[in-house]
Amino acid sequence: MRIATAQQMRDLDHITIHDRGVPSDVLMERAAQGILSACLNCFDAPEGRSAAVFCGAGNNGGDGVAVARLLQEAGLTVRAFLVGRREKMTDDCREMERRLNAKGGALEDFDPASDAQHDFCMEADVLVDAIFGIGLNSDIRGNAVTAVQWMNEAKTPTMAADIASGVETDTGRVLGCAVKAAKTVTFTLPKMGHLVGDGALCTGELIVHSIGIPEEVVDGMAYSAQSITAELVHSWLPERPADGHKGTFGRCYLLCGSTGYTGAPILSSRAAVRSGTGLVFLGVPESVYTIAAVKSDEAMPSPLPAGEDGTLSAQALEPALTRMAGCDAALIGPGLGRSEGVEEVVRRVMETVQYPLVLDADGINAISRHMDILYQRRESPTIVTPHDGEFARMGGDLSDGDRVTAARKFAMTFGCLLVLKGHRTIICLPDGEIFVNTTGNSGMAKGGSGDVLSGILVSLLAQGMHPVKAAVCAVWIHGRAGDLCAERLGERAMTPSDMIAALGDVFKELE
Repeated sequence: MRIATAQQMRDLDHITIHDRGVPSDVLMERAAQGILSACLNCFDAPEGRSAAVFCGAGNNGGDGVAVARLLQEAGLTVRAFLVGRREKMTDDCREMERRLNAKGGALEDFDPASDAQHDFCMEADVLVDAIFGIGLNSDIRGNAVTAVQWMNEAKTPTMAADIASGVETDTGRVLGCAVKAAKTVTFTLPKMGHLVGDGALCTGELIVHSIGIPEEVVDGMAYSAQSITAELVHSWLPERPADGHKGTFGRCYLLCGSTGYTGAPILSSRAAVRSGTGLVFLGVPESVYTIAAVKSDEAMPSPLPAGEDGTLSAQALEPALTRMAGCDAALIGPGLGRSEGVEEVVRRVMETVQYPLVLDADGINAISRHMDILYQRRESPTIVTPHDGEFARMGGDLSDGDRVTAARKFAMTFGCLLVLKGHRTIICLPDGEIFVNTTGNSGMAKGGSGDVLSGILVSLLAQGMHPVKAAVCAVWIHGRAGDLCAERLGERAMTPSDMIAALGDVFKELE
């Protein structure tokens, strides 16, 4: 699903109102209908229920005032509070106040010192956050801080209009403080702030509601970001011909493991096999070859020269390159450890191999002091899959909390495909295009989970998928497997091995 920026939404509104002749108050009423529906779904019947609606002075506040009227007409006891200055109310917001007054309602000035207002909000059956919307670009101040605190203090759910107040639309950063909504009703298209950063934690359930902006107007705009859906993954996964053989489905090589890190190569190779590659070759230091051989049934391990510390020595380069020569994609990194030998092998492999490479874990650490190699490979497909710590070691800057901008800058600078792992993993292409994943859960925050992802990814690459499609599909599939495990086992008990076992169910869903 396409993701719009705040400016794009303003442009869509402008075109619809001024070029297509749809009155702005009509769009506002349609927005209010979406929020009304979310509110009414919070209980069986509206009789005897109450609602508190927090409204700003802008058009987002106008949505809230319109909702207050609709809730009142539905039979709820409603109090609407203006969190802002009346002289700053927009014309549409004033029009919605006039319509509310005509129905016997009122827009009260919000008073943080009022016990009566506070008590009503704490006892209300539903609250509506319509203070700021997508235009917020500085920290929340004044009475709005108290309003946010009241909504977060209440035991009943808060419905956010468009975006939770306090969340920056294009980055997901929290500007001072933010409402923690149970549901967010956004209009026309989702925004980045719903999906990434702390904003994702403030959004709750995201509902995308159409307010009647013409489809051709929406389609006429270019979007640089989109969220990954099951439909997209289904459409991108390659078909498996009925007469296919091992060679049809590709060969991948995994360069992994070291003394003390024997689980990583096994998890990656098992995930690669489970994801459909015809032949999976596993290169490990001779110090752990026996362990890898015992644990490998479908993957084919081979020993490589190792140093006294149990990591690859520089002499591992030639035999590794020989085995990689007949493959279609390679994974470098899980469990390799850190040593001069590892650095040498990883650097030389990156300089030599021209087909798609996945760089994960210690593969990333091995080039963190030699980032010029990554830039030099910009004409060859390289997919880098760091978590935040590894990203920082490569020079990525997340200090301001804007993961999207940091990912885009890195991918465009080095000409690689970046998979920035974490809650809501971000995939960024060398041209700056962004994909955001929404599958996955905190049960996946266990050692070995990243090894599973890298195994899925190299498997899809070996099967001939375009690197962008492979990365997008692998991340979604990985998260979906985690979600199935959480449903069956709970987030606390699930393991990376459980996720590999769940891959079959994910692929069956996608058939």
